[in-house]
Amino acid sequence: MIDSEALLVLSHLNIQNANAISSPMLWGFPSPTAFLGFVHALHRVVQPELGLGLDGVGIVCHRFEPQASQPAGKRTRVFHLTRNSYGSDGKPPALIEEGRVHLDVTLVIGVKGAARYEGTPIAELEARIAEIVSSMRIAGGSLLPRSETKCAATAALHLWPGTEEGEALLLRRLRRKLLPGFALVSREGLLEQRHRELVTADPNASMLDAFLDLASLNIDPPNEGGPDGKEDWRVRRRSGWLVPISTGFQAISELYPPGAVKNARDRGMPFRFVEGVYTLGEWKSPHRIKDLRHILWAYTSESSEGLYRCTTKQFSQ
Repeated sequence: MIDSEALLVLSHLNIQNANAISSPMLWGFPSPTAFLGFVHALHRVVQPELGLGLDGVGIVCHRFEPQASQPAGKRTRVFHLTRNSYGSDGKPPALIEEGRVHLDVTLVIGVKGAARYEGTPIAELEARIAEIVSSMRIAGGSLLPRSETKCAATAALHLWPGTEEGEALLLRRLRRKLLPGFALVSREGLLEQRHRELVTADPNASMLDAFLDLASLNIDPPNEGGPDGKEDWRVRRRSGWLVPISTGFQAISELYPPGAVKNARDRGMPFRFVEGVYTLGEWKSPHRIKDLRHILWAYTSESSEGLYRCTTKQFSQ
């Protein structure tokens, strides 16, 4: 669990045209790394100005509206593309369109720092953070201002009471504010468990087989016919609302010294080639979560294994 001294809640952020393609294999809800990138960018502004450090982010989705549709007579869905003006040569510009999605999300961010002890009014901190957030982008999308105010975000800073009774009361109050909605958490343990089950039936089963089995919609045949002689096919039930997600990168090359790789973005840092890492996530209702600090996504780095990813440690086991 992330060691935070307070929780910063950014309620009902209305994000327009966020990136719906999180990896070469997946589309839908943005990757948790996109929201961690937003928190990191916010931290770089808030920390020197307000003295607050931000670490970890919980993602609660209230509305998900992908900009896609299914054309008549087609079995697949297509993204809505923009119609761009023609250039001087009479041809449309060579733009690679990205999938887009409109979102209504609440972000729960871990906070620690000296500002809470220096006598700065909490209301001033909240107002300044909301002002900073309103000028930022999240997952490539733009924040729309609320109808009742010009500000696109409302920030609420909740300090830990310091007693078990006070913490329990605070967490109950925060959980109610997150409803209706679902929090995204990592469920790597379920993926490993399913792999072990498949290996008992097929020793050659891989982790990819387990991933595809849990990420797909499976319709199983019946063991025997129904009372009217018709077979009753059923959708295989899962232990929760499981979804495939992209959570980071895995190294596919050695670690090169700074400047050894031509055209690297930062020639002052070591460099290595990587590919995407996929795992299972689960959407959980906030009222089923005992401690909101358990839903905070955080970076983990295992340089010896070349693994760079994010996870929710309490739910990933």
